[in-house]
Amino acid sequence: MPNYFPRRALLRASLAGLAAASLRAAVSPAAAASDAAAPIAALNVALTDVMKAGKDAPFPARYQTLAPVVAQSFDLAAILRLVVGPHWADIPPEMQTALLAEFHRFTVASYVANFDDNSGERLEILPTTHVVGGDTVIETRIVFPKNDPVRIDYVMRENDGHWQVVDVLLDGTISRVAVQRSDFRHILETGGPQALITNLRKKISALSGGTLA
Repeated sequence: MPNYFPRRALLRASLAGLAAASLRAAVSPAAAASDAAAPIAALNVALTDVMKAGKDAPFPARYQTLAPVVAQSFDLAAILRLVVGPHWADIPPEMQTALLAEFHRFTVASYVANFDDNSGERLEILPTTHVVGGDTVIETRIVFPKNDPVRIDYVMRENDGHWQVVDVLLDGTISRVAVQRSDFRHILETGGPQALITNLRKKISALSGGTLA
């Protein structure tokens, strides 16, 4: 994937049985939205910590701060399957595991590289939410002291009561999954899964200034 988050000014379900279905039906939309927003609130706290640490902190240290929060907040396995598409079933299980590991590292490194300093920016979760199919979209924005805010929406999906991100929308429209799909599938079609793993590792190294191999 090309670097998804712009830098600085531009940047910066399955049925679980009748009982579970009844429980979900009893939850108010406001409560559901609050639950769906909780992982994003945790992500924003971690991103703020990373920004405040800035480039004075080593990249690997900032990476370690963010990595577990990304793993909790994002359903990276589901995202990767969506990105790879029909090719996923053709990839051997051991290669799937290796690819998912590099995809996690790449996702974290991308965030760390883009949220690399703080000049008064703040991350806000907006009160507006909306439902698309079975997913809930949480709207957020990055507020800059002098430039216009940048809107970033998170598409959240619930699985066994646990909400996670399954897509990210820049300006409410540009899908990160769609951007990655175009990039990843071309690499898979021309070089296979090992080529994609190698490509991700190169991007991770570039994003981290060579501090992450």
